Amino acid sequence: MGQVGCTPAPEPNGELYGAGFISVRDSSWPVDNDKPYPFTVEYGEIVCGQPHAGIGRQVFFLPENLTDESYIGTPLNKAASDSLKQAGLEPNVPYSIKEGADLSEAIQIGLRVCDEQKELLNRADYH
Repeated sequence: MGQVGCTPAPEPNGELYGAGFISVRDSSWPVDNDKPYPFTVEYGEIVCGQPHAGIGRQVFFLPENLTDESYIGTPLNKAASDSLKQAGLEPNVPYSIKEGADLSEAIQIGLRVCDEQKELLNRADYH
């Protein structure tokens, strides 16, 4: 299994730059979300994991400055947990989810990121 991380883009100004993740922060979370900010760090990224056949779309959280491919994020949905379990991997980032946090909005954000990433990749295939 590959590392969990952002989809690499050849150039920072390319069409795929930034595909596969969205930055989130504690201070701006209430603007677009009804549930409290669920993470134990102020900044981070909700990431769409690399596709894995039969498991589904995987959503992870990575704290700010721990987002390169050497880090394995905190799984937010069952598909992400199952994928890590199958690969014998565990998250290696400090901090994660607040105890008792409702992850429903974070997961929905991540699934939208996955959809957007897939759409961008499909469009890139046609160029």
